[in-house]
Amino acid sequence: MEAVQTMPTSQQKQGSRLYMLSICAVAALGALMFGFDIAIISGAGPFVQQYFALNEIAFGWGVSSLVMGSMVGALFAGRAADRYGRRTTLLAIALLFAVTSIACGMAHSFSAFVVARICGGLAVGAASMISPLYIAEISPASIRGRMVSLNQLAITFGILVSYGINYLLLGWGANNWRWMFATGALPSVAFFVGLFLVPESPRWLALRGRLDEARRILTRAGGDESAAIEMAAIKHADLSHEPQAKVAELWSPRFRYVIIVGALVAVLVQISGINTVITYAPIILRSAGNGLDAAIFQTFVIGIINFLFTFVSVLGVDRFGRRTLYMAGSAGMTVSLLLLSIGFATGHVMGIYGLALILLFIASFASCIGPVYWILMSEMFPARIRGVAMSFAVSLQWVTYFLVVLLFPWVLKHIGGPITFAFLAVMAFSMLMVAWKLVPETSGQTLEDIEQLYAKRQLEPGQS
Repeated sequence: MEAVQTMPTSQQKQGSRLYMLSICAVAALGALMFGFDIAIISGAGPFVQQYFALNEIAFGWGVSSLVMGSMVGALFAGRAADRYGRRTTLLAIALLFAVTSIACGMAHSFSAFVVARICGGLAVGAASMISPLYIAEISPASIRGRMVSLNQLAITFGILVSYGINYLLLGWGANNWRWMFATGALPSVAFFVGLFLVPESPRWLALRGRLDEARRILTRAGGDESAAIEMAAIKHADLSHEPQAKVAELWSPRFRYVIIVGALVAVLVQISGINTVITYAPIILRSAGNGLDAAIFQTFVIGIINFLFTFVSVLGVDRFGRRTLYMAGSAGMTVSLLLLSIGFATGHVMGIYGLALILLFIASFASCIGPVYWILMSEMFPARIRGVAMSFAVSLQWVTYFLVVLLFPWVLKHIGGPITFAFLAVMAFSMLMVAWKLVPETSGQTLEDIEQLYAKRQLEPGQS
């Protein structure tokens, strides 16, 4: 005991940070699989289409079936996490990732492939909300933004990993697509095993009345001082005797404001165009006058920029603040989309000019919006309804994602680039206005302090 008490403070902090980083790295493997499962179809898709002799409609269903599963996974994951615990739910997600990766690779009929994709989507949707939620609930307030940003970094890295695997397996014959999907089992197993080495969420334990366990975890993660602050905030929060919230509670006057803000943030992050660019970058670039080979290469460059610029948010979100970064990123997206609209209208969007604007759009999103969005989702909802409320918001995001990706090719072809990108620019500007008017700055605040910030705005929604 004496040795612990005389340990230098800097050494204690370093040990806590390493422990915290290892926990978040394990949880972020769920986000890596999220990115992997979404992007692996980009390279495997043409081979899947050829193997099963699919027409365009059937092929589109094979691709989008993952998103259908993701909607359901996000919708029900919150209730599972509230009932069984965050870590237990993540264990089930990791196992589902591994099984469905192998099932996709072994499918000998298109129906079996679609079923495996839908089940994989359940894991993607669930991981998209539980991984950042778990990281937020275990991280000290001073570094929570940076830790949750690792979630988005892992998503972009998962996308890059899938691109690399697709490229490496191109020459493996007609069944190469099977290996592309099956390789997803490797990080899934690492995720599953790693979860046995991390603790349960201290907030979930506190909701169950297990305050001593919660304190021990927070102490190891952030030190005595940080744990004391977090525990004091937890004890002053609403720790109801019925820890699992009802869906109907989301629309009670007490929570209505934060639910509406969360819904707006979730919808606008999709409808402002990020996944239209990520999914249809080659189509956009070819419509701007690029050849196929150039468009594919430029799409790879977009993926690199998406990954590298995520580090800006990881390093700066706790320094500059969530709201500031979100407004800056929204402004950058608005400008780039508006210039793309003008470029399509005037015919000056070809070549390097069009690519530069798309890269500006991606850099604005990756450095400011992508990571901060998941931070906002994981910390804005009160403890009483956090699991169910985040399920609602993230499932709404997946519904919007599905509709936007489904409709974009038709809209671009029949309505045209100028109007399409002008509409996206308006949506990006709306995202800026929501952040400015409705979202308070939460950097450095405990989750319980943030709950009070939104509670005050519920009573005084006009207050800035």
